[in-house]
Amino acid sequence: MLLDYFVSTLVTLLVVVDPVGLAPIFLTVTHGLPAQVRKRIALRACAIAGLILIGTALVGDWLLRQLGIGVPAFRIAGGLLLFLVASEMVLGVRIDRQSKQAEDALEEHVRNIAAFPLAIPLMAGPGAITATLLLVGQAGGNPLALVVLFGVIVAVMAACLVVYLLSNRIEKLLGVTGNVVLQRLLGVILAALAVQFVIDGIRAALAG
Repeated sequence: MLLDYFVSTLVTLLVVVDPVGLAPIFLTVTHGLPAQVRKRIALRACAIAGLILIGTALVGDWLLRQLGIGVPAFRIAGGLLLFLVASEMVLGVRIDRQSKQAEDALEEHVRNIAAFPLAIPLMAGPGAITATLLLVGQAGGNPLALVVLFGVIVAVMAACLVVYLLSNRIEKLLGVTGNVVLQRLLGVILAALAVQFVIDGIRAALAG
């Protein structure tokens, strides 16, 4: 029983979070930052996303009901915010990462990128939150099943971290021109993903 739940949980969260698919986006939003700074962003983003999903498993359903907020609202809000980031990527108006910055300003920049858009809504987005709520329902209040769920969340975040740390090698292979092209291309893809978030949210809201 627990083995089946473990396999189901692992496959579900790996597919929804998609660590490998996040690597190009991580490269794009951290373009030009030093390797050490990227490492800090990766660690922080994975920690934030992991805490959000674990918190969702613990109190997510209760909190949403208390606030009167539905998951479709998360999809729409996340899509709109993500579209803003995508438009900056496509138009090339993102702040130059290589400019000299004060240490406190750089630290604030690192925190911002780690929290948004990496942790939210890309890693712990509407899909991952919805999947976590569904998996909690499947656990049926079984404490051991919840422990399995927490362990899987940690494992998926660890997989994301490994992918992020290896992304520097990908960037070196692409070169300057490749990175510029990739940034614009992924900006378009990210914009489409953002629009899809909004469409899914609207559909779910109308269906409900």
